[in-house]
Amino acid sequence: MSDEHLLPDAIVDLARRVVEENRAAGRTVAIAESCTGGLVAAALTEVPGASAVFERGFVTYSNAAKQDVLNVASDIIETFGAVSVACVWAMAQGALARSGADVAVAVSGVAGPDGGTALKPVGTVVFARAVRGQVRHEDTELRKFEEHSRAGVRRAATLCALELLLPRDSDTITSA
Repeated sequence: MSDEHLLPDAIVDLARRVVEENRAAGRTVAIAESCTGGLVAAALTEVPGASAVFERGFVTYSNAAKQDVLNVASDIIETFGAVSVACVWAMAQGALARSGADVAVAVSGVAGPDGGTALKPVGTVVFARAVRGQVRHEDTELRKFEEHSRAGVRRAATLCALELLLPRDSDTITSA
């Protein structure tokens, strides 16, 4: 971490790529965060000119916030839990629906040190990436980060979410 940035250089460098590449692609992004608690949004706003790309961020830490702000159905949370592909897919779709962004990424996980289970141990983080006008459920991912410190899991999840915000050749944006 340098004196120039609030966050580690690796995160800021990747955020810079997200801003530059999305600006070049002419698209905007939104983020729906749970376990990262706004770190992805903070990373993006470390980059001068991010306002041309970063449309908005949602920090929905509680299940109630996921339901109220992003319209995640209660049956998804009750059936699969907040740390599930189904939940983050609904979060990403909710972020698109409540923004003008072209692409949204959602992240939810077990940062620790408590809260893990046998099925979802500390370090389990799920991600979803939604592109306006596309329905591709394969843009979901479950990761189990080996770093078990709370800070380490959150940093690793932030990097992964930023990577998902990078443009892909397969993206075809359609208007709402």
